[in-house]
Amino acid sequence: MKKSTKNFVWASLLSSGGAVLLTAAYRKSQRDAIRFLEDTDMRNSEKIDQMESVDAGLDPAERGLTQLDSAMRAEWQANGFPQTHMEMEELAEETDVEKNNNYAPNL
Repeated sequence: MKKSTKNFVWASLLSSGGAVLLTAAYRKSQRDAIRFLEDTDMRNSEKIDQMESVDAGLDPAERGLTQLDSAMRAEWQANGFPQTHMEMEELAEETDVEKNNNYAPNL
């Protein structure tokens, strides 16, 4: 082989190897990058968890809820999570009665 052909082959191999290394380094840097903006993620915001719900004046069920609680309210309702302290106490009493299998009412 001619010397110029050998130099061309070596240069091609070196440049393709460099491209592979650069591509691998770029992919690694993208994989390690943060995928969301912390300022806009509602779950990480203490401010949202302290501000009153926007719909508090319109919907009586929203009174006393923060904006974060208001956003999660639909999920709570879908999962059957109690909405008030009274419902929580009733649920606790029901589970206490269910746990006591030997319950016999006084006659």
